[in-house]
Amino acid sequence: MNKVAIVMGSTSDLPVMQEAVDILKEFNIAVDVDIVSAHRTPEKLFDFSKNAHKNGYAVIIAGAGGAAHLPGMVASMSPLPVIGVPVKSSNSIDGWDSILSILQMPGGVPVATVALNGAKNAGILAAQIIGSSDNEVLKAIISYKESLKEKVIQGAKSLNSEQ
Repeated sequence: MNKVAIVMGSTSDLPVMQEAVDILKEFNIAVDVDIVSAHRTPEKLFDFSKNAHKNGYAVIIAGAGGAAHLPGMVASMSPLPVIGVPVKSSNSIDGWDSILSILQMPGGVPVATVALNGAKNAGILAAQIIGSSDNEVLKAIISYKESLKEKVIQGAKSLNSEQ
């Protein structure tokens, strides 16, 4: 059960959410992507949220802009971990409305929240959750983190050789 669902409020969120899709594919984790609007398709939201665990998903990543109710509503109905991605949208108040809508959840309805437009980190966090029980994904995460370290080391060497 290494499948991740990525849902967003509208197609305008896709350029941000694509980063989660891309990084999960790097980790060889199956991804399904859909539009599920908390305000325009509430019946679809209810059906998706209540059945995600029955449909083979391990983690849900939900991105939304503006009032950003999608991640919290999904978390209220699903037993799966939900990672919220606040999206700075055209009707957003510098993204703060999205951040606070996702971050300020009531007790009992947690949503792990990443930075504004931070879908890549949402994908990495989803992979880490899956990696806690899947050794192949864990190895991929370890390798990925090593590559990050190596990039910094190489950058420092390059910087020092230019001076």
